[in-house]
Amino acid sequence: MKRIDLFKKDLAAKRAVKIIAGIDNFDMDRVKSVVIAADRAKASAVDVCANEEIIKMAKENTSLPVFVSSIVPEDLAMAVKAGADAIEIGNFDALYKKGMRMSAMEILDIVKETLALIKKSNVFVCVTVPGHIAISDQINLAKELEALNIDLIQTEGAATVDAQSEGARGLLETAEVSIANTIELARNVEIPVMTASGLTTTTVPMALAAGASAVGVGSCVNKLKSEIEMIAAACAIVESVESVRGSKEVSNKTEVLA
Repeated sequence: MKRIDLFKKDLAAKRAVKIIAGIDNFDMDRVKSVVIAADRAKASAVDVCANEEIIKMAKENTSLPVFVSSIVPEDLAMAVKAGADAIEIGNFDALYKKGMRMSAMEILDIVKETLALIKKSNVFVCVTVPGHIAISDQINLAKELEALNIDLIQTEGAATVDAQSEGARGLLETAEVSIANTIELARNVEIPVMTASGLTTTTVPMALAAGASAVGVGSCVNKLKSEIEMIAAACAIVESVESVRGSKEVSNKTEVLA
């Protein structure tokens, strides 16, 4: 069984969890801690930057499928040669911090150029749909990606939100755009949708209820100070997803018995 088959299995069961180290996180030690946290938590995949040494390190420290994120086609092609189990055009939040904004057309051009370089290579391909563009444009882009046989689309939105509240309400404010985008995209395309950007254990169940087949979690794990804290946070995310899955199974059994 290939590594990516684990992710595909969890994706089909709508319980996939991807732990994200960060598209601009080139700190070998910190990325290694994120990889170990994802592995210990029994997540479905880990996502790292497009750096050959980091990809090699990730592959050596987990049996989980390794996603590699970038917006540079040549870097993604390198990642495939370096052994990436999946590539992702996206995880744009880090770019937004630098004042960069990408249009749907720019994303589509990057996707097409990347596909031409890798010639699909049987590698799993995920594309993030920018959360800052109009929802009609997001839907149109998702349909274009579906026509290109992209395997998975990822939503985002936290970078467009300036949460004003504290506590649980603030967590909801941060995740609401990405979750709303999930609802819209899941209604309009057959491609599985992964909700990412600003998710926590509090909001992961909402993403699944919105139609997500997977969740991508980054900052609530990769921003922590120690590996132990990262492991605990990753475990909490996986447990949150499993609790939703378990409640569904109980509900389904109850309906059968009725």
